[in-house]
Amino acid sequence: MTDRRFADFWFDPSCPYTWLTSRWMTEVERVRPVRVRWHVMSLAVLNEHAEVDPEGDTDGYLWLPVRLFTAVERRYGQEALARLYTAFGTRVHRDGQWGFEGVLADAGLPPELAAVAESAEYDQAVRTSHAEGIAKVGDHVGTPVISSGGVSFFGPVISRVPRGEDAGRLWDGTLLVAAVPGFHELKGRRHEEPEF
Repeated sequence: MTDRRFADFWFDPSCPYTWLTSRWMTEVERVRPVRVRWHVMSLAVLNEHAEVDPEGDTDGYLWLPVRLFTAVERRYGQEALARLYTAFGTRVHRDGQWGFEGVLADAGLPPELAAVAESAEYDQAVRTSHAEGIAKVGDHVGTPVISSGGVSFFGPVISRVPRGEDAGRLWDGTLLVAAVPGFHELKGRRHEEPEF
């Protein structure tokens, strides 16, 4: 039988829709026997050779959070990475408060870690983690990438977080659909703004 006790979740912290998907996954952990393992991926790396950057990141801002998140994962581990992602998403995506120092404080991490965002020290580690995730599905997708029990997929992209058994059913259904040989894409309703 395929081992679905774990779900590997590759994310770029800058994406608000990915943060909503991550909150769905934390809900899935409550209602299904699955544990999320967090991994950084990077929209900056994904789009660095694109003729036109779909994120419009001409100043390289998208490198800053992924450097910080990678440093935290490397220095402090998965639990700290999960706390950082929760703090970052809450402050930045939900509350619109930018700045790493407050996020780090909320996550119980040293404020001096903020300096790593401006350093290239972890760039190769970002690239390596990104490559591991994107290898699961291909570079034609964005963030997030999820892999569980040999089934890997991009998304789901959601604008609201399902709770309780609704979260579990979405998990079950996503795994079922993504496991079908030859399955490639499924889209739902028109784009909606994220609801935090």
